[in-house]
Amino acid sequence: MRVALTGSTGFIGSHVLRELLDHGHEVTALVKDGAQSDVVSAQGAQAEVVDLYDRPNVVKVLADSDGAVHTASPGDATSADLDSAVVDAAIEAFDGTGKPYAQISGLWAYGNNDAITEDSPFNAPAMVAFRPAIEARVLGTKGMRGVVPISSVAYGDGGGGIPGLLLGSPRDDEGNLIMVGNGLNSTAAEITEAAAVAAGAAGAVPGSDEEARARVGEYFAEVLLLSQGTQATKARTELGWEPSRPSLVDEFREGSYRS
Repeated sequence: MRVALTGSTGFIGSHVLRELLDHGHEVTALVKDGAQSDVVSAQGAQAEVVDLYDRPNVVKVLADSDGAVHTASPGDATSADLDSAVVDAAIEAFDGTGKPYAQISGLWAYGNNDAITEDSPFNAPAMVAFRPAIEARVLGTKGMRGVVPISSVAYGDGGGGIPGLLLGSPRDDEGNLIMVGNGLNSTAAEITEAAAVAAGAAGAVPGSDEEARARVGEYFAEVLLLSQGTQATKARTELGWEPSRPSLVDEFREGSYRS
């Protein structure tokens, strides 16, 4: 297939690019400048320098492809505008063709929920409140095959924004990493304790919601303080998927994040 890919130099997108190329697909990477063009070209992709808000040019690139994957995200207040612009272009390019379009999303849109399934209701905090409506357009466009993969924390190969934030957590006077929040979210507590091993810290101790907000701001703290868990029921039953790689805890304790 000829696959158009956004965000190909980002953490998630770079891994998608590698997988696509390893599986024999031709990739057209939509990049913002010559520096990014050099990076993806060196890996074997065809680079197209294009502004993702430039709808006619994005439509042209997508229309020349057999499908597309959208992973690009500024991770700030402009994220909604960017996602909306790319979805508009994808619908124009693919509607009536049946071509696949995948829009990468995340669990935060479900809010506090320790047993998330594909059928769980959305309860999105402010940072990702834009996602449900945009993703409904992707899934509701009958003329293209819209797919919205929902990911949890992206990690591995010693990278990723959330792992980096945890590894860089402030320390108390005894050298312990301070958790994001009060530690009552057992998953977050376990991950931070594992991050302490990778960072060479003495251990991990509970923080507070107030400290988290002061550290990363209200907007970001709200999603970091969510208590979430997922069952991935449809992926397991319909696709036969099972976890096959180390968990983030294992990666912190024994894998690519060790100092």
